[in-house]
Amino acid sequence: MLVAEPGAGKTTRAPLALLADTAPQKGRWLLLEPRRVAVRLAATYMAEQLGERPGQTVGYRVRGEQKISSQTRLEVITQGIFTRMLQDDPLLQGVAGVIFDEFHERSLEADLGLALALDVQQSLREDLKLLVMSATLDVAALQKVLGSATPVINCPGRNWQVSTFYRPPDHRSADYRTPALRGYPEQHQVRVVREALLAHQGHILVFLPGQKEIRRLHNVLQDSLPADTEVYPLHGQLTLAQQQSVLRPPAGAKRRIILSTAIAESSVTVPGVRIVIDVGKERVPQYQANSGMSRLETRQVNRASADQRRGRAGREAAGYCYRLWSEAAVLQAHREPEILQADLSALVFELIRWGVKDSYDLSWVDPPAASSLKNARLLLDRLGLLAANGGLSPAGQRCVRWPTHPRLAVLLETAADHDALPLACWLLAWLEEEPAATETDVVLIIEQAAMSRDQRLLPTAKLWADRLGCSLQIDDIGKSGILLAHAYPDRIAINQSQGRFKLVTGGQALLKHSDALNRAEFIVAVALDGQSSGANIFHGVATSAAVLESSFAEARQWRSSIVWNESEGRLQAEEVR
Repeated sequence: MLVAEPGAGKTTRAPLALLADTAPQKGRWLLLEPRRVAVRLAATYMAEQLGERPGQTVGYRVRGEQKISSQTRLEVITQGIFTRMLQDDPLLQGVAGVIFDEFHERSLEADLGLALALDVQQSLREDLKLLVMSATLDVAALQKVLGSATPVINCPGRNWQVSTFYRPPDHRSADYRTPALRGYPEQHQVRVVREALLAHQGHILVFLPGQKEIRRLHNVLQDSLPADTEVYPLHGQLTLAQQQSVLRPPAGAKRRIILSTAIAESSVTVPGVRIVIDVGKERVPQYQANSGMSRLETRQVNRASADQRRGRAGREAAGYCYRLWSEAAVLQAHREPEILQADLSALVFELIRWGVKDSYDLSWVDPPAASSLKNARLLLDRLGLLAANGGLSPAGQRCVRWPTHPRLAVLLETAADHDALPLACWLLAWLEEEPAATETDVVLIIEQAAMSRDQRLLPTAKLWADRLGCSLQIDDIGKSGILLAHAYPDRIAINQSQGRFKLVTGGQALLKHSDALNRAEFIVAVALDGQSSGANIFHGVATSAAVLESSFAEARQWRSSIVWNESEGRLQAEEVR
């Protein structure tokens, strides 16, 4: 394990040092990063340090793009790519070692990748080297699976000093006494931004929980900044070109204020930043086992992430960090691992493919909950991906070829059967990239995106079109209902009038009375807020009884139901479909 402060050189120095210490015939190294933008930036920077271009000694691979060659000895990849590499070649032939960077984020793919890599190391490849890195590792937890004898290298680095100031909002101020402003913290954030602009030199990086907060602060700042200051958003829904323009050194003399989600928390350096303003919030998906759905929750940032954010101000010179909470506040030490709060259907799908009978046979830093594993299997079974013996069904075997969530793999298989691959490309782009959309009806969202060639979705749609060998010209957008019904069979709902729908799983879901989808007999509620009863529907698509009957055998079957009516003292029998 390597524990090193931001700026110490974990991502771009340690891998090159390992290359210098590893003979070429011993194999290449894999460096795993949590995000695509970090993969490209890290590989490009290290290649430049060697006086080369990416694809020579240092290369990279993300979904749909790769720059590697026979010369490549260090391959920078996303965590998801690593899982697929393991599934295709469990021996990891030609690989000397694997580096898990920014492991403190504890993503589902990182935990799965480490568990599978340890399985390979213990059973097939004793010579395989594993290095786990972060500025804020939970060393004790990792030693339980890596072994108490695992060397731990602590490297303080040469980070510049960062002065920290606490600026909690004053709830006695006019902003908080005014009902119209209550719950909207932008006024306080603007005051701190102005204070920092006047007190220090350099660009400002503001950490906010999500795009909604970025838009709000951006709108307020635009009208209240000096002429020599510009504001830029930075989040995962921007195109790669837009992200890179923010992460390149600025050409002009204007000061920049970058409003960012957690994408800038680790792995990437925003040049020229001397000031960090951290609102102290993060937005994470929280899986609800009782409903089988996830909902986004905004909560207090953990101490490890807060320290990562603070370190961004001291990458290139002495810096300053403004924390918009009280110094007396007690923060959770580490981020809760995603494996304890996420939908595990993709993880279980990979474990079944790996041949694991019992998930607990693997070495987990934090083992998944039994209830979450059970719900994941139920969903995979509902999707038709499981065989009677617990392995993958023929449909599951076909879905293995698609590098995406099992739901979306089913969507692709259904699209192939219904001659709707171009439509599937746009649907997958929207479902994978999850851009903000005010429209509820998925048909209208996709129709507008395809007509305007929406730049947020077009790159991903093109990647799928290239993989599938089809165009992006949609012939029949009306097939959206049948495709999404197969991908989300647990989200099919029947209209009970006045904006109330009953889900096939038994819970109720709600639509605004004015929404046009209220006229549909059935809908597929693609996105809900995760409540077990009375969930709000964010996005859905209309479907019909005819479509459901043609798609699902159980929709054509009647089942007898006999219950005792206690109040009337008699049996009641009915047939239900």
